[in-house]
Amino acid sequence: MARDYPLEKVRNIGIIAHIDAGKTTTSERVLFYTGVSHKIGEVHEGAAIMDWMEQEQERGITITSAATTAFWTPTYDAKNPDLKHRINIIDTPGHVDFTAEVERSLKVLDGGVVVFDGVAGVEPQSETVWRQADKYHVPRVCFINKLDRMGASFDHSFKTIIERLTKKAVRMQIPLGEDDAHNGVIDLLKMKAYYFEGDKGKEIKEAEIPAEFLDDAKKYHAELIEKVAENDEQMMNDYLEGKEIAIPDLKRVIRMATIKNEMFPVFCGSALKNKGVQLVLDGVVDYLPSPIDIPPVTGNDVKTGDEMIRIASDEEPFSALAFKLQSDPFIGQLTFFRVYSGKIAAGSYVYNSTKDVRERVGRIVRLHANHREEVKEVYAGEIAAMVGLKDTKTSDTLCDEEHPIILHKIIFPEPVVSLRIEPKTKADQEKMGLAMRRLADEDPTFKIKTDPETMETIISGMGELHLEILVDRMKREFGVEANVGKPQVAYKETITMSAEAEGKYVKQSGGRGQYGHVRIRIKPIDKNVDKDNLPKNVKRYDNFEFINSIKGGAIPQEFISPTEKGVKEAMERGILAGFEVVDVSVELYDGSFHEVDSSEMAFKMAGSMAFQEAAKRAKPVLLEPIMKVEVIVPEKFMGDITGQMSSKRGQIEAMDERFGLKVIRAKVPLSEMFGYVTNLRSMTEGRGTFTMEFSEYAIIPANVAQGIIEARK
Repeated sequence: MARDYPLEKVRNIGIIAHIDAGKTTTSERVLFYTGVSHKIGEVHEGAAIMDWMEQEQERGITITSAATTAFWTPTYDAKNPDLKHRINIIDTPGHVDFTAEVERSLKVLDGGVVVFDGVAGVEPQSETVWRQADKYHVPRVCFINKLDRMGASFDHSFKTIIERLTKKAVRMQIPLGEDDAHNGVIDLLKMKAYYFEGDKGKEIKEAEIPAEFLDDAKKYHAELIEKVAENDEQMMNDYLEGKEIAIPDLKRVIRMATIKNEMFPVFCGSALKNKGVQLVLDGVVDYLPSPIDIPPVTGNDVKTGDEMIRIASDEEPFSALAFKLQSDPFIGQLTFFRVYSGKIAAGSYVYNSTKDVRERVGRIVRLHANHREEVKEVYAGEIAAMVGLKDTKTSDTLCDEEHPIILHKIIFPEPVVSLRIEPKTKADQEKMGLAMRRLADEDPTFKIKTDPETMETIISGMGELHLEILVDRMKREFGVEANVGKPQVAYKETITMSAEAEGKYVKQSGGRGQYGHVRIRIKPIDKNVDKDNLPKNVKRYDNFEFINSIKGGAIPQEFISPTEKGVKEAMERGILAGFEVVDVSVELYDGSFHEVDSSEMAFKMAGSMAFQEAAKRAKPVLLEPIMKVEVIVPEKFMGDITGQMSSKRGQIEAMDERFGLKVIRAKVPLSEMFGYVTNLRSMTEGRGTFTMEFSEYAIIPANVAQGIIEARK
């Protein structure tokens, strides 16, 4: 089967925006106008096609990025079959907890439509997704939506884009009225007014610009022409000479500048009221890149690690990136992939260069949100899903075994919120393990670990909503009932000075007695001494050191190891509050034994008693995990945030600037960071973000430690 659409007629776009800006509503209109769906599903009615998960329909938010293929012929020449384009659309979530979905979608897209709320303009998450798109150099067109709402203002929204995101935004349209009076749009390139009539605004009527809007339209038309001319020398000369510039030439330069990220065309309308969406699709076809317009994808040679490129062509060796896994109740695991070069046929074999395994491609399907069409072959520049891959995970490279390459991986943020989880019944236990593995395969920001201190399962994710939805999915999709608790901090204990003690375990009760007697010295471990340079009589473990200094057989050799065992057990039980004792050096230097009554058990008990006694004298203290925290906030919130950091016992280490925002780096105890994500959002109008990772264990101040010890009694 040959390629049905040439590469230059393919567009891979994502619809990205802040939560509630109208992404999914816009996507639903796109599907309707392109003929993929025959009725429009509304988000507020819980019937949107793109939001097909139960949790999405209940909450009215997008959680997973849905992929769909649609076809579009521009409205200005709708009868011309040669202009028909294939558009692969990904509708991405807007909520900050699902930022991984946006991240992975942007990695495989060639262009984006950024949707803004016509009342609010640029919102916090709009800034985040815009920065994510900047990171991957994704060309974008903007769509200011919801201009039918009360309080909508195109000028205000456009101003927030200029001030907060980019100075390179240009008006392609202005609205014909706002609020209740929003009737259509004015195209500033053609200087025509457009009205959307008939069933769901399908019929587009071109008319002259009404008199009351003419002055504004002329002013912005002149501004647009000037901005376009700045991107082309010949055009600039023509403009300065006062020559009329033809529309195809203007479009050509806008397209070139948009692909280079030197210009961001801005459209407007109301998706809910069916105004303006078709013209945004025209903009996608006219200005956003096809796979051949963007730089070739880069990767590394599997053997040498040298940089390699793959050009978007069917003739090149096959290379693709798996960017998402999704469980399907009917056909098993779907692996979404973007083909960068070459082609792949169903039933063939593919090489996973990341894992070094061969996989058989069972079926290949093209997605229309949650229904699918089977295809035999997929070509360069397309997005599809494979069925039947066993070992492939998110961010793996699939390629031709003869020409291996590893494409650059998607970097996901580290999870920041954790909670304890346990199955309700024995039957749930096995199911829970399987369900969590499946979900972790799908979502790279979902992590599972067992706390060695409490033996509880701890799950971590990007936020409380993220974990709530994952627990909900476990219940619905895998039938797992689970109890979730609050996360706990794994404290530890240590000593701050040297001490000595003896342990004597003597029991006499008719027949054979018990006798064990040891003398020990303890001190904090000297971590400056390298493991390899230690004397022969010293055994060094991760958090513990045992020195055997027995001379002249004061304790026989067979009782040395049980003594060490007794010390270790006492360390695990803790001294102050029952947390593990770490970083202690224990020296066994003397003792005595009884020919008949001494046993391994007696020396183990003596070792344990001696350690407990010595540790109490060595000024024990509690330790807590300290996190490296990076907070990114607009400047006006900086004072509040630094003040709060100090109240959380945090130490601010550095402050600098990034993209016009303030970055605060600090070290803060983990116990103070629970619930911080919600706290930060409320303090910064939702515009602050933070990341944290473990740094080290440090001594807890005495007043705080007292409270923890009391609570454990």
